[in-house]
Amino acid sequence: MHLQFLGAAEIVTGSCFLLEAANTRIMVDCGMYQGRKEIREHNYQSFRVPPRSVDYVLLTHAHIDHSGLIPKLCKHGFKGKVYATAPTVELCEVLLPDSAYIQEMEVERKNRKNRRAGRSLIEPIYTINDAYEALSYFEVVSYDEIIQLTPDIRMRFVDAGHILGSAMVEICVRENGSDTKLVFSGDIGNKDRPIVKDPSTIDEADYVIMESTYGARLHNSEEEIESLHGIIWETYNKGGNLVIPAFAVERTQDLLFHLYLLMKEKRMPDMPIYIDSPLATAATEVFWRHHDFFDEEAACLIHKGEDPHQIPGIEFTKTAEESKLLNQADRTIIISASGMCEAGRIRHHLKYNLWRPESTVLFVGYQAEGSLGRQILDGQETVRIFGDDIAVKADIKLIEGYSSHADQAGLVEWVNNFRKPLREIFVVHGEPEAATALADLLRAEHGLQVTVPVLDQVVELLPEGAIAAPEDNIKTLYDSIATKLQGLLASGLNNETRWDILRGLTDLDNIINKAK
Repeated sequence: MHLQFLGAAEIVTGSCFLLEAANTRIMVDCGMYQGRKEIREHNYQSFRVPPRSVDYVLLTHAHIDHSGLIPKLCKHGFKGKVYATAPTVELCEVLLPDSAYIQEMEVERKNRKNRRAGRSLIEPIYTINDAYEALSYFEVVSYDEIIQLTPDIRMRFVDAGHILGSAMVEICVRENGSDTKLVFSGDIGNKDRPIVKDPSTIDEADYVIMESTYGARLHNSEEEIESLHGIIWETYNKGGNLVIPAFAVERTQDLLFHLYLLMKEKRMPDMPIYIDSPLATAATEVFWRHHDFFDEEAACLIHKGEDPHQIPGIEFTKTAEESKLLNQADRTIIISASGMCEAGRIRHHLKYNLWRPESTVLFVGYQAEGSLGRQILDGQETVRIFGDDIAVKADIKLIEGYSSHADQAGLVEWVNNFRKPLREIFVVHGEPEAATALADLLRAEHGLQVTVPVLDQVVELLPEGAIAAPEDNIKTLYDSIATKLQGLLASGLNNETRWDILRGLTDLDNIINKAK
């Protein structure tokens, strides 16, 4: 049995893991890379395994960094089934065509420049038609339903508490007369969130592949609704706009829920609220079709006939013209996608508000390394939007409590629910600092065998434990270094870095000559 880390290894995005067992290939997630340019380049590379050779995709949830390359997989030959929960399937019906639309628009823009410059034209990773074709491979699975994939492999989804329909994946394999149970955590949810239930616990496994997005951090314990209340009034008193980059799925709905409660308690100033994201509007409609997935607080509101997404004072903009008009007003609350400010209408609102000291930009979700949102949150004095340098003069705020990811304490608590010793934990879906911090903590305080895999690494899972496949790992390391060098060469190198690389290559050449 072999496990290969095809994505989300030492980075947060691009979730994709390949399990080869009992003559079957199972891919857990097939996500898109997000962030800086050299990370996004992975989206254009060929799959490490032929898509046609993959038998099943088990999709933990709908976020694009987990689902976004499924249309590419299907486009290049995958003919199996994609298993997911009902909300995940419906959200993918919204998110995947939207992802394709963004690619088509971006490629069209770039090709106009390429034509003028006499350069070759490029193609999108996949088209809107490809996205709709991929949806035909999806099949709905309920939480806790046992699916017998083959006579030797069965799987089950349990609630991950991350977004609506998100799941952890249990895979049980019988091979060579022994049974092995793997648990893929997906994204582990933060407790006590609006709308979604708390993450489930699992008490037995042999191998665990778990996320570490906030593996080095603890969330601020201040209640997020009170933080939101304070920031709204601060912005109102300054006379500016409150701009909130929010993920279309979950963050927007959480904010709507809290804004509804504040309005119900008559604690809001006279500020119109706009949800300026067709994607968020469509996702919100999916949410309210699945009340049975809600937690107790949200479910009680629904049973009483209250609907937080249809209340006076909150408007959903539809057209681009309506969106543009929002930047002509003051003292408005604008919630817009994308959550990392990488695409969509939010970039226009940032361009018109970042330079204004009276405005506020509020972040409520994770910002990937290299993203525009991360640049702003890290304190850059100017950022580039639509080819213009924009000064960052607005107040920049962060409410960590809105995160849909468990923090370090939550991740450790989740691991502590396993009653029997684990053979090994593989820490993924985190930047190196976060993944390493969580791994060190689990080793030091809990005595666990923990590995932080690198991209494309292959491990063999044995009854007595996991071992690295040496030849595969040498190739993996080579490919990883080659990719990084290509990125560095494209962006330019200073002399000190050039000399460091040259010395390293000289040392490697000496080792190879000695081995001969």
